[in-house]
Amino acid sequence: MDRIDWEKAKRMLKGLRVKTSHNNEEWKISGLSEKFCINQIFEIKQRNEGPDGVEVQSVEQISVYEYFVTRKSIILEQSRALPCVNIGNSRHPVYIPLELCSLVGLQRYTKALSTDQRSLFVNKSRRSPDERMEDLKKAIRSHDYGSHAMLRDSGISITTQFTQVKGRILPAPILKSGNDQDLNPKNGRWNFNNQKLAHPAEIKSWLVADFSSNCDMERLIQDLIKCAKMKGISMRDPTANFIERDQYRDEQASVRVDKMITTMEKELDPRPTFILCVLPQKKNCDIYGPWKRRCLSDYGVPTLGNLGGLNFLFSKEYFSSLDKVSTIPTLILGMDVSHGPPGQAHMPSIAAVVNSRNWPSISHYKAAVRTQHPKSEIIVSLFEPQSKSRDNGIIRAALRDFSTTTEENKVPEQIIIFRDGVGESQFKDVLNNELEQIIKASKVKYNQWCPKLTVIVAQKRHHTRFFERESNKSFKMSLPVWLIVDKKICHPTNNDFYLCAHDGRIGTSRPAHNHVLLDEIGFTADELQKLVQSLCYIYQRSTTAASVVAPICYAHLAAAQVAQMIQPEDYSSSHAAASSTHAPLPKPPYFGKNVASTMFFC
Repeated sequence: MDRIDWEKAKRMLKGLRVKTSHNNEEWKISGLSEKFCINQIFEIKQRNEGPDGVEVQSVEQISVYEYFVTRKSIILEQSRALPCVNIGNSRHPVYIPLELCSLVGLQRYTKALSTDQRSLFVNKSRRSPDERMEDLKKAIRSHDYGSHAMLRDSGISITTQFTQVKGRILPAPILKSGNDQDLNPKNGRWNFNNQKLAHPAEIKSWLVADFSSNCDMERLIQDLIKCAKMKGISMRDPTANFIERDQYRDEQASVRVDKMITTMEKELDPRPTFILCVLPQKKNCDIYGPWKRRCLSDYGVPTLGNLGGLNFLFSKEYFSSLDKVSTIPTLILGMDVSHGPPGQAHMPSIAAVVNSRNWPSISHYKAAVRTQHPKSEIIVSLFEPQSKSRDNGIIRAALRDFSTTTEENKVPEQIIIFRDGVGESQFKDVLNNELEQIIKASKVKYNQWCPKLTVIVAQKRHHTRFFERESNKSFKMSLPVWLIVDKKICHPTNNDFYLCAHDGRIGTSRPAHNHVLLDEIGFTADELQKLVQSLCYIYQRSTTAASVVAPICYAHLAAAQVAQMIQPEDYSSSHAAASSTHAPLPKPPYFGKNVASTMFFC
């Protein structure tokens, strides 16, 4: 039998309903026993008549296996060396042998989908503009909202025609590669073939950790070196190539990582520039999280990704046109919160904030990450006062980093905040809580002075779609890139606009809905929309424009990567049950200067 990860099985089974065959009843699984059925002991209280006729109570200890075999006369063929199903709770467990339980059918699945399942789901849900438009028309006809009596009595009528809106097309930004050549995006994409990196990182030494058993490692190494040289990176053969031993391949992911690190330990001093890790699976590999934690946090060694360089930049001419950012010291923040995956709602939320550095550049960012209680969306660690003049919050660190990486140690006169993941009902919380923390942190840092602030919330989870007509009967497959819509369907008093910055080649494009909650800097509509569009083009992981600004993408990546480093067993559901009473949270991994100064999340 293959080795079973019982901790993983416990997480998958928790909350599901089972029917027990010995009494034909349904129960809900709360967990699995810590021991096997033969070793899991519980107490039975018995009442017997004593020698003098007085009732005597006794307690007998018996294993679950022995109880069902001897007391219930049930033959158990497979349960002896398997855990039991707990249908009670953590305080008062009730154990049933595994083979007596069968899952009840047609239960709603609330756990995370596998890679193949997600891919199938996305493919099935994709609809071309024509198909989606036809679905909408059918829905309008079938529901016949206009005939609803309550709406008619209230004087409300609903048209069956779609709203016609006008949009504007913004000109594309101009980017620069390492050989000082212009990169002219077309339809949100640009060709980076035969181009060198704008600021290539220096690779002095590197290692290879091979967890895959079927990879042509020699060819992979030579292809990587060849590609690096083409992009302007000086790179030699790896210092060493470590291959996982066969006897460890069936161990748990954390054990496999520990064994590999132990084998590599001698080569980790002095510290290499990075370690190339070859995983046994393309996506969702269990090794990824423990490996990232050991390398990035424990040893301070990047594991490929961004090593501190930049792939492309704005041209000087284009960047100078963003005069409110290029001429005035401006700090740009991207903020996001990642929550536990489906089926693991007890996991702590991960708050991530990235800050721009090396002003006047707006392409390089540094991340700070904190843990907070599960399902809490508002970031609480932006300002953490220790005394009247001391603060350990995220914003103080961002302000300090901005000054130390800027010529003449300038302080930011403006702060532009991009926030992701909040709905309209939480806008006041962003202003009253998060913005208030930023103001307090700035005043503590700068002796009661605070830079000018602009707050923008980007939303992707909305139901607004745009369709560009190609003819009387059909619509174009994708919207024009750089499309701006800020009239007619936007809020009558608030400042908001829709931006389609990316090329949606599959399905129906979903534009980003940007809400300007505060603007002390005083952008005009054109200036702000141009800045937002420009920040979609500095996403260093791709040669295509992102659908939202790069700082938000980076904050999302940083939060997601740290979330994978925190294992579910480190924060059990019993621990989470006390989270509402302010139980201590697991600390996020510590990143030393060698890692924190790079865009390790990219």
